[in-house]
Amino acid sequence: MKITGNWIRQPATQAVCQALHGAGYQALFVGGCVRNALLGLPVNDIDIATDALPDQVMRLADAAGLKAIPTGADHGTITVVSGHVPHEITTFREDVETHGRHATVAYCGDMKSDARRRDFTMNALYASADGTVLDPLGGLDDLRARRIRFIEDAGQRIREDYLRILRFFRFHAWYGDAAGGLDADGLAAVAAHVDGLHSLSRERVGAEMLKLLGAADPAPAVAAMRSTGVLAVVLNGADDRALGLLVHLEGLENVAASPLRRLAALGGEDVAARLRLSKQQAKQLDLLRSEIGQTTGAAELAYRHGVETGMDIMLLRAAVFEAPLAQNLSAELDKGAAAVFPVEARDLMPDHEGPALGARLKKLESRWIASGFTLSKRDLLTGTPGA
Repeated sequence: MKITGNWIRQPATQAVCQALHGAGYQALFVGGCVRNALLGLPVNDIDIATDALPDQVMRLADAAGLKAIPTGADHGTITVVSGHVPHEITTFREDVETHGRHATVAYCGDMKSDARRRDFTMNALYASADGTVLDPLGGLDDLRARRIRFIEDAGQRIREDYLRILRFFRFHAWYGDAAGGLDADGLAAVAAHVDGLHSLSRERVGAEMLKLLGAADPAPAVAAMRSTGVLAVVLNGADDRALGLLVHLEGLENVAASPLRRLAALGGEDVAARLRLSKQQAKQLDLLRSEIGQTTGAAELAYRHGVETGMDIMLLRAAVFEAPLAQNLSAELDKGAAAVFPVEARDLMPDHEGPALGARLKKLESRWIASGFTLSKRDLLTGTPGA
C-alpha cells in the first residue's frame, strides 16, 4: 500500500529525505501525516523518523543547503526547513523510564522500537519516501476500522503520559467510528487511571479539550468521558446533556463547529481557570453562558455582539431548553447586525450632559431596539408616539 498526495511528492520534502538517504540513513514519514493521508484528510504537519542522530541531521541538512533548527534537540528532534516547509525530524527513540507526564528516552536504531513508544496504533504507521506504508504494530487494520487502540498495554501507555487519556477521547471524536464505540480495553484503562489527570498542567488539559470540542461531533466521546469519570475531573459540574442536540442544531443551520460554543453548553465550575483559557476566550465564554437564560431577541443580540455570537447564543438556548429555532433566525440576525443607532451624543447636547446624557442615550436606544430598529432620529428626538 502506498500513500499519495502533493505534500509527499513536492521536491522540498523529497530533498529532505534525500539528504538523509544519501548518507545511508532512513527517512520515514510517521504519525499524523501518514494517518491523514490514508484517511484522505489534509496533511498539515510533516514528521519524519530516522536512525540518524540529531547532530548528524543538523550536519546533513547544512550540507544539503537546508536550514536546520534544533527545536527539540534534547529530545531528538530537529526542524529542517525546505522550500519554506518545516519538517520535524526525530531520531528513533525508545522509553527507558516514564514519569506520568514525560519519559526518559534513549535513541535506538530500529523502527519497531520507536513505534512501541507511541500512543495509538494508527499513529504508529510509517511510510517511505515513495509512499510505501510500513505497519510494524497492526495499525492499518485499526485505521480501516476507525478504531482508536492503545499500543500494547493501554495502562502502561497512559502511565507514560496521562494526557493520553484526553487524547484517546479526542482521537475518537476526530477519527473514530461513532457507531462502533470506543475500544473497551482503552476505556477500562482510562477509568482505572483517572486520578492521573490531576498531575497535568491546566494548559495541556485546556488545549486537548478545545481540540476535542472542535470535532464534527464530539458528543459520543464526551458522553464516554462522563461515564468513565474523566469529565468530572476535567470540568467539575459539567453536564453534557445538551451537547448532542447542539451539534444537531449546528448542522441544521450549517454552522461551523465552535469549541467555545460547545464548552458553553457543557458548563461547569471555574471553567476558564481550569482550562487556562485566554482572556478573550474567557470573556466570550462568560458572555455565552450569561445569555443562555436571558430573553434578548436574536436581532438585538446581533446588533450588540455580531451575527456569529448571536447565532451561538440562540443555538445554545435551543439546545439547553430543547426548543425549536425560529425559521427567520438568520434574517433577524442579519437585520440586527446591519442596524445603526441613528442618535449620537451631540444630538442631545447641551440639554443633556454627563451621566444624564448616557442615561438618555441608553433609554432612546432601548426604544429604538424595541421598535425593531424602525424609529428614525426625528422620531426619537421629537418624541413621536412610541419614541
